[in-house]
Amino acid sequence: MSASLHTVPSLPAERRPGCPFDPPAELLEAQQHGPISRYTHPGGKPGWMITGYDLVRSVLADPRFSSRKDLLNVVDFELPPAPPGEFLLMDDPEHSRYRKPLVGRFTVRRMRMLTERIEQITAECLDAMEAAGPSADLVAAFAKPIPTIVICEILGVPYEDRASFQEQIDAFMGGEVSDEELIAAYTATQEYLARLVAAKRANPTDDVLSELTDSDLTDEELKGISLILLAAGFDTTANMLSLGTYALLRNPDQFAALRDDPALTDGAVEELLRYLSVAKTFHRTALEDVELGGRTIEAGTTVVLSFHTANRDAGRFADPHALDLGRQAGGHLAFSHGIHQCLGQQLARVEMRVAFRALVDRFPTLRLAVPAEEVALRPESADIFGVKSLPVTWDAK
Repeated sequence: MSASLHTVPSLPAERRPGCPFDPPAELLEAQQHGPISRYTHPGGKPGWMITGYDLVRSVLADPRFSSRKDLLNVVDFELPPAPPGEFLLMDDPEHSRYRKPLVGRFTVRRMRMLTERIEQITAECLDAMEAAGPSADLVAAFAKPIPTIVICEILGVPYEDRASFQEQIDAFMGGEVSDEELIAAYTATQEYLARLVAAKRANPTDDVLSELTDSDLTDEELKGISLILLAAGFDTTANMLSLGTYALLRNPDQFAALRDDPALTDGAVEELLRYLSVAKTFHRTALEDVELGGRTIEAGTTVVLSFHTANRDAGRFADPHALDLGRQAGGHLAFSHGIHQCLGQQLARVEMRVAFRALVDRFPTLRLAVPAEEVALRPESADIFGVKSLPVTWDAK
């Protein structure tokens, strides 16, 4: 590996044809030159790209690097602070103030208690898919409905509002609408959540949002928290389910291994999380000069953390570009690390374990209904990578 200082072109860069699960070639090339490279943000500001596992993990745990939105040094104008409640773009103590009331509501034990309900939701989706089959768009029939129903029930979103909520989240996280459409979808979601918070405060029900109204959090803060939970709880898991199925179907030996051995399920989920890393990159800004990987990151400089190359680091994972459901993939960074480690990771794990297991059990002959290269992918500009649709078919019973 060369010690020369490499420069990464401004992203997003598209993935190589035929390699939809691999990071863009520019990032893989950068990683070959070392774990840290020069980088120019799309707004023209100089920065750094961190592609190595150890350095990404160290930055995530280092309080000298900030998550604050208003400190991001990526454009020629000052960014505003994160809206109240949107704690992913905050540092402590503000971050902990918002996160702390949520931690006890997303524990391993509480999420496992939801398993039976998630199994029921999954079975209902598969029943409908089978009845309408033997072909389907797996995104619309399976990957989106399961996490949408689950997170909406957790937060208390009325059933009749779920379709419009899903459409709005798709619009402002899918990376394919105009700026005007994005703003309109974001605004509509904010307005909806404001009405929902007011309704829960007036008439609490058995859900997390109603529980949070019995705290010192304001309506604006509850609206921001709800946005984070709804968007993260739906979009990331939906894309893991669809892209994960696509990866299994592109690797039929791995699909067969999972189908034939239920004991592989937990490990398969961790390996798919590592291999796909649908939440691709995050930003951190140095609060002071920091020595990192033999380079000095100057105070005020924003670095990009490349999760998808970190999780493909050969120094941490043997044969990292292979999908191997038997691998011990623990320690991956798909859920981040440090104080911002994903709050809903246990929920996502339960959903994926239940959903993937049920899918391969119900449809052991599942396969793509179109040539693999015709599967439509989200653009790299999307916050979360995934497929837009996944046509599948199976042998009718």
